[in-house]
Amino acid sequence: MPEDRQGEPRTRSGRPGLSEGLSDLLRLVLDYLKQETVGPLRGLGRFVVFGVLGSVAVAAGAVLLLVAVLRVLQDETGTTFAGDRSWLPYVVVVVLALVGLGVAGWRVVAGVGRRQRGQAEGERGRRGS
Repeated sequence: MPEDRQGEPRTRSGRPGLSEGLSDLLRLVLDYLKQETVGPLRGLGRFVVFGVLGSVAVAAGAVLLLVAVLRVLQDETGTTFAGDRSWLPYVVVVVLALVGLGVAGWRVVAGVGRRQRGQAEGERGRRGS
């Protein structure tokens, strides 16, 4: 039986055999799966890395800002927070931190739902017109 250039046996008509066709199909399917999974996962990985780095940067900035507020309250208010009231600047900073966390959590939860509802209502309005 004649062989093709890759050493695979060919049929009498000169076309590749069934085993070669199946191996080509398998290779094609595997290449397609790699293309459709590995590429998007790389993009997703970059998105996650930049998201984590951004979150760390924002968190570090928030901590520095809270420390700055604490120092201002301790140093620049004179005797307002002196003596028995020396603990109040810490309470103010903790309350500010909790408010910041609350606002961030509220925007995370409420922001996505409103946008999706608004888009859905806009689409219904366009279809009804």
